Amino acid sequence: MRTLEDAYQSIYRKIRPGDLATPENAKQLIDSLFFDFKKYDMGQIARYKLNRRFGFKTDNDESHRVFQVGDFVAILKELINLNNGKGVPDDIDHLANRRIRSVGELVQNKYRVGLVRTERIIKDRMTVLDMETVTPTQLINCRPITAAMREFFASSQLSQFMDQTNPLAELSHKRRLSAMGPGGLSRERASFDVRDVHPSHYGRICPIATPEGPNIGLVVHLAALARVNPYGFLETPYREVKNLVPLDPDKLHGRMLGDTIREDRKVLAKEGDLIETKELARKIVSLCRQEGKPGVPVRPYVTGKFLYVDAEQERHLTIAQAQTKYSEMGEFLSTTISARRSGEPVLADVRDITHVDVTPKQILSESTSLIPFLEHDDNTRASMGTNMQRQSVPLIRPAAPLVGTGIEGLTARASGQAILAEEDGEVVAVDASHIAVVYRSGRKDQITLSTFVRSNQGTCFLARPRVRVGDKVHRGSVLADGSATEGGELALGQNLLVAYLSWEGANFEDAVIISDRVVRDGYFDSIHIESYVTDVRDTKLGSETVTRDIPNVGEAKLKDLDADGVVRIGATVHEGDILVGKITPKGETELTPEERLLQAIFGDKAKDVKDSSLRLPGGAGGKVVDVHVFDRAEGDELPTGVIKQIKVFVAQTRKIQVGDKMAGRHGNKGVVSRIVPVEDMPYLEDGTPVDVILNPLGVTSRMNIGQILETHLGWACDKLGIKIATPALNGISVDQIEDFLKAAGLPADGKVQLFDGRTGEPFSHKTTVGIVYMLKLLHLVEDKIHARSVGPYSLVTQQPLGGKAQHGGQRFGEMEVWALEAYGAAYTLQEMLTIKSDDVIGRSKAYEAIVKGEQIRRPSIPESFNVLVKELQALGLKVELLKFKDEVRPEERTTLEEGEIEQVELRSRVEAEAEAEEILNATEKISELETPASETTEEVVGGIEEGEAVEASGITAKEEMKESVSEEAMDDA
Repeated sequence: MRTLEDAYQSIYRKIRPGDLATPENAKQLIDSLFFDFKKYDMGQIARYKLNRRFGFKTDNDESHRVFQVGDFVAILKELINLNNGKGVPDDIDHLANRRIRSVGELVQNKYRVGLVRTERIIKDRMTVLDMETVTPTQLINCRPITAAMREFFASSQLSQFMDQTNPLAELSHKRRLSAMGPGGLSRERASFDVRDVHPSHYGRICPIATPEGPNIGLVVHLAALARVNPYGFLETPYREVKNLVPLDPDKLHGRMLGDTIREDRKVLAKEGDLIETKELARKIVSLCRQEGKPGVPVRPYVTGKFLYVDAEQERHLTIAQAQTKYSEMGEFLSTTISARRSGEPVLADVRDITHVDVTPKQILSESTSLIPFLEHDDNTRASMGTNMQRQSVPLIRPAAPLVGTGIEGLTARASGQAILAEEDGEVVAVDASHIAVVYRSGRKDQITLSTFVRSNQGTCFLARPRVRVGDKVHRGSVLADGSATEGGELALGQNLLVAYLSWEGANFEDAVIISDRVVRDGYFDSIHIESYVTDVRDTKLGSETVTRDIPNVGEAKLKDLDADGVVRIGATVHEGDILVGKITPKGETELTPEERLLQAIFGDKAKDVKDSSLRLPGGAGGKVVDVHVFDRAEGDELPTGVIKQIKVFVAQTRKIQVGDKMAGRHGNKGVVSRIVPVEDMPYLEDGTPVDVILNPLGVTSRMNIGQILETHLGWACDKLGIKIATPALNGISVDQIEDFLKAAGLPADGKVQLFDGRTGEPFSHKTTVGIVYMLKLLHLVEDKIHARSVGPYSLVTQQPLGGKAQHGGQRFGEMEVWALEAYGAAYTLQEMLTIKSDDVIGRSKAYEAIVKGEQIRRPSIPESFNVLVKELQALGLKVELLKFKDEVRPEERTTLEEGEIEQVELRSRVEAEAEAEEILNATEKISELETPASETTEEVVGGIEEGEAVEASGITAKEEMKESVSEEAMDDA
């Protein structure tokens, strides 16, 4: 190609093969594709990345957000180099190549889609409508925009119901990152490389906080100190390291020189010399100023300045660890230290160090940072501990941990649950729902407290004032605690006295034994609020009515309803109680004049309305704490066809019970297996009973030794009356824990002699005892326990429905069938697959037999078999069911005429007598050959139904067989 026109035409032919390529249309197409801002906008991020990759200084404005000639040249050069093996290809998993798309950007994209649709509609209408008489309202339709917004917030994979189980769960959900969603990955196709931890995640994405299931590595959390820059890239802070000090004698005094200083070719001070006098410092500063140096070279030192860097910038830095030791002046004490360069660990000279980590826990998320002694836990257990803290139920009387990490207060404040004073001032009024503060500036602040407000997960928002009238408060002082805070610190559980001991097998397989003192004193009491909703609709037969006048309902059921038929606040309700009385009109029937007269006199409405009241479902109960009534007549926005909506909130206090799930902060989870009387629990030498017994076998294989260190240190804290913060990844040492134990007057190994509470005898070995912070998780047995005898069935298969909500049965699947087959439990298996499942006739007969106290008859054909037959017939296969020996089943007896039944019974008797006679003859022949006539013969003969044994003594075998076979024939008929 010799000319520019030839190049244009060549590119045009490749883009649009077959079209006529002229220099004019080729240039026009290429210019509109890449160089026209109206047609093409690479965006700020693309320009930012191009400048970064190729070292351009191009401005990031609208005029430069189209391709420049230099961009094409640089890109083509890079591609050629990569093809020739000279360059290094991009790492797609590096955070320099992955960015955060914030909610604002996602909404903007959806808004753009709505605007494009609106533009198309406007253009279409402009071609149809008369432009002289048209109005803007006729042209513009906003529905595409509202539909796009509604679709995003209602059905997008990234629009989620906020997790409000506790303050930590709420905070973590707001800091969650997802690689899925529109334009992202799917969990089915995501590879290991995408899910794995990458060196560039350091300080930006937590390597521990991720789900355990199919979303592992795809759903992650921001590290505690990470932030998102304007372009969507994650940044983390580092402290700067410098090797020059300003030309100021005061700042040079006391430092070590980093280079030799000469005066008139004489050595004034050598590298590594300490500048001990101010006179020497002045001379050195003067010499450096004369030589035009920007500063005095000194030994590298850590400054107090922080710098946020993204993953691309970090490639060119050498970063030392936060634990690196340095002097009071910030100078490194070693010449060679551990560091990271391009994400890889190296041993670097101090002169090469450019930055230092801010804190060891900057790589962790806020929930992982709450685990003390994290460095002693296996990463899988640490991940479990992180996730389970977010599942902890807020307690009525929470307690902050004795052994924390120091960020409990920061987390509580960041969550917004703890209410803080904005300025210095004085409290002038306090009650359960309000706090009034007069600040020093003269402004009065009236703070409303949340009381018994339901969270999205059914837990309770309950603010508790911590101040009294007349208290002086300072800016940042805690005025009120939230649902899981104490004294402004996050408080998710309780500090309990724990013994690691195997106890009668009751704590086998991670089960937890607790003392009834824990239950009695309400340590783990929690409030749970459920909402129940009913809609009052406008039907074809008339509107539904909320009323107290419900047909066929006694006064006892209506005692807690007000005049409108809505339950009163404060009422105690149980399963099946009416919350909202509602009647629905039924189809009108023709009434005689007499019936209409009686109905008018006595007001009998039971014939034309049905009871559709809102009742409390099974297993629920509690106190009504709030009622919300939404009415279309009062301007409330309700769904189509709904004229009124009523919400009833029922709260209940739940104590911990057998079956509830408990956990520590180290992934040590378990289910409460037994609540033991306090007098039977093992006790210490001073008579103090332990609160919880955990299995020591749950520690060794899980490798979460952090819980043992927490146990020891917690006990020392309890005895000394102090709280200790041991930061994650930088906790106190084992030697320091021993010192605390000794100071508290406890054994250095943390083991003491326990005594059996039932017998008073000492146990054979000393036991590890201490204070552990235990949580009650949201997996409560009361929400899961379910039983069924008779209930709804599936329409097609006639099998019981599944799940608690449908009042269904327990699933008995393929593997459960194998289990019964392995045991050889044939009759149990037959019951499971017939009368307990989809044998329609057999199960009704079995129910009837149980009620009457009779023996359950033999099952018949399951409905699933009939469904299979019908499906085969639908495929064109002729399937006929044949009876074996004209056998008549119990369910068929009702369809036969009486004469047919008699014939069947007669035929059965004749056949049975003939069969019995043959057996008797065979028996007599055998006895003549083998046995003396004087001896009694017993022989079990096959071929008889139910395996009847024929005896040669007593009545004759023929009579016995006649009797038994005829009885069975009668039963079968």
